[in-house]
This record gives sequence, structure tokens and C-alpha cells, in this order.
Amino acid sequence: MPEQPYEFGRELRRRRLAAEWSLERLGQSVHYSKAQLSKVERGLKRPTPELSRLCDTALGAGGALAALVPDRPAMTGRPGSDPRHNGPRHDDAHHDNAHHDDEVWLMRLGKDGTGSFRPMNRRRVLTAGAVSVLAMGVGGVQIATDTGATTLVDAHRAMFDQFRRLGQLSGPGGVLPPLIAQTHSLEQQAARSGPATRRELLVLASRYAEYAGWMAQESGNDDSALWWTARAVDLATAGGDNELAVYALVRRSLVSLFRGDTATAIRLADHALTSAAPPRIRGLAAQHLAQSHAVAGDHDACMRSLDRSRDLLALDAADPSSPVIGASHLPDVVSMFTGWCLYELGHPRRAAEALDRETARLPADALRTRSRYGVRRALAHAAAGEIEQACAVTRGLLDAVDLVRSATITADLRRLARVLGRYPRNAAVRGLAPELSSLVTHSSL
Repeated sequence: MPEQPYEFGRELRRRRLAAEWSLERLGQSVHYSKAQLSKVERGLKRPTPELSRLCDTALGAGGALAALVPDRPAMTGRPGSDPRHNGPRHDDAHHDNAHHDDEVWLMRLGKDGTGSFRPMNRRRVLTAGAVSVLAMGVGGVQIATDTGATTLVDAHRAMFDQFRRLGQLSGPGGVLPPLIAQTHSLEQQAARSGPATRRELLVLASRYAEYAGWMAQESGNDDSALWWTARAVDLATAGGDNELAVYALVRRSLVSLFRGDTATAIRLADHALTSAAPPRIRGLAAQHLAQSHAVAGDHDACMRSLDRSRDLLALDAADPSSPVIGASHLPDVVSMFTGWCLYELGHPRRAAEALDRETARLPADALRTRSRYGVRRALAHAAAGEIEQACAVTRGLLDAVDLVRSATITADLRRLARVLGRYPRNAAVRGLAPELSSLVTHSSL
């Protein structure tokens, strides 16, 4: 979009002059230098989405300025994907089972602790002579009664909670291989079980697959995240649970949002919200719809969605025997995401206040969650011009961020590094810069 810098710059200058604001006053409001804003107005410097939202809020443009600088362009899916959905071909609620029947996953585990997994066509595996991979099953005795299998279900259920805890304390590379193996194990055991136990095991396997999809997204592999989410839907449907199909829309909405495809994110989240799913799933859909509206710069729609999310989540009757769908470490999901949304809407000071309050309530051992919202908190402080506070928050997160190694957290770290980079003479920035730069550069997953 070669005209974008010039169009935004002209409109910014027009609105600034109409408000009788000097460049210096605008710079003080959005915490950019007068020289940087001058380059933006003259089309010499490309505006960032963050700057467009800050200027929009400062000048009361009602979204007109923000709309001139859309978020990063949407990424396309892997070859053969449906460009309308930005992912493997499947409709909004179900995925073609034949897709899974023709695809298997190979894991490679190195002695040095590295590992990888990738999809592979079943025919290619056979051609390569890896028949043993396809034939590998789960040993053990036939499960004869539902009474004995209930204990097995409980054991696998308890293991799932442990995997969720492990995911809070380590990178996705350390969680994905056992998650994938456990999903496969549950499928195999379900095939050997009676009808009642088979349903329970398949539904539990779907939760493992869904969490594998989240860890795949954390590793930066969106296509794998979509594959595992679709696989989770198939397993849940086979177990008689049709609710996960709606939650898959929420997950795909989040993937689309992080890819920069806000329109698709809004469409998918809205579809989930208007479904007949239970209140928790619809509440999570409203939460992600609010995020998408925030990125799109629609303040009123964002706030309405947050209010609706709070109302729906308040109706949730949690079943302690069933794995929690969605975030499980946030004391107040809506309040935390209100802070997230306020930052995207160009209100960094209000965002920082909300995030300060909510991150203080997070469990000490929830390192992934603390890192995610802690970096967002530092970003809000930085955008509000509170540079020393932003650096202090960031410094307290470096070890945890390095440990959990998240692609989505790293994306916010890059945004933070760009904001702090505008203050090269600040002593706190200079002291933090080497460690922050190293973490952003070497956070390959």
C-alpha cells in the first residue's frame, strides 16, 4: 500500500491543525518525538498501527485515523488451504474426517533435547518404509468393564491437569510430544473400551488435542494449531460432545487475529457467540470478539462484547470433573482482557492501570500467563510514556519469558522493543536493551 503513509500523514495533519494542536503537543500526548511525527505527516516515515490508534484517540477521530493503518497483513495458510478461512479446508463447525484419515504425524526427538513434529501423508510414510509407525499401538490388556475403565479415565484426566501445569512452566517444545502421544494413546484405548468408557476417553482425547493445538500456536505454527483444533473437534464429536466444534471457531478466530485478519476473526467469533453453545464457550467467544473489535478500533463494539462476555461467564456452571476450556489461570478474565483491549484502542494509561491490578492477582507459578500479560502490561506503560516503569516490569519477566518461549509473547516483545527504541538516551532503556534484544532475537521455538 504505497499511498498509505501519505494518506495517513495528510489526514493526521488536517485533524491536528483543525484541533489547533502543534506537533509538540501531539507528541507529548502520544509519546512520540516532534521529529518523528513530522516525518509521518510528510509521508517520510510509515505509521505503525499503534501510532495511528494513539493519534486517533488523542485527536478524537472516532476510528477514522486508525482505519487508515490496518494491522499487519493476513498470512495465508499452507498450500491447499481455503483463503477465505486462512486455514485447512473445513466449514465453521466441522472438519472433513477424511483429512485426518490420510494424514499422520511424525515426531523426531534428538539426544540434545531438540524435537520436531510434522504432518505426513500416510502413503509417503509407507513408501518410506516406516510401516512400524502406522502399526504402533498401545499395549496392555483389553479393558473389559466400565468400572475398571473409570479409574483409567480419572488417571488420564489427572494427567491432563499436570500437562496444563507443565505448559505454564516450560516451552511448547517440551509439552507437545507427550501431548501428541497421549492423544494417540487415548484414541487407541477408546477403541478397546466399552461404549460408555469409549465416549469418555474420546472426549478427553479431544481436550488433549485442543491443548496440543494451543501449544502448536505458541510454537509459532498456526497451520499445525488449526490441524490439531480440527482433530479435537472430530474426537469430541465421536464421543458425543458437539460443543467443542463451536469452541474451535473461537480458537480459529484467535489464530486469524494474530495473523492480522481481523475481519475473519470477527466473523468467526460472532458465529460462535450467536450459537447455542454453553455460556462459557459463548463468553469466551465474546471476549475474543472484543479483542478483534479493539484491533479494528471499534471502541463501542469492543465494550459491548466485554460486557456480554462478563454476563455469559457469570452463568457458567463449572464441572470440576471436566477439563476447563480456555484460560484457567485468570481470576477475572474480562477485567484482564479489558486492559488488553484498552491498549489496542489507544488508551495505554488506562490499560496499564487495569493490567497492573489484574497481573498482581495471577498465581506465582503460572509463568506463561504472567509472562503474556506482564509483557502486555510493560507495553502499555511504555506507550503511556512511563519508560522506567516499563523497563522495570520487563526486567522482572525476562527469565520467565525465556523459559516458556511463546511466539505470541515474542510478538509483543518485539512491539515493546520498538516502543522503547524511541528512547535511546534513557538509562533504563540502555540497561535493558542488550537482554531484551537477545531474548527477541533468540526466542526461536
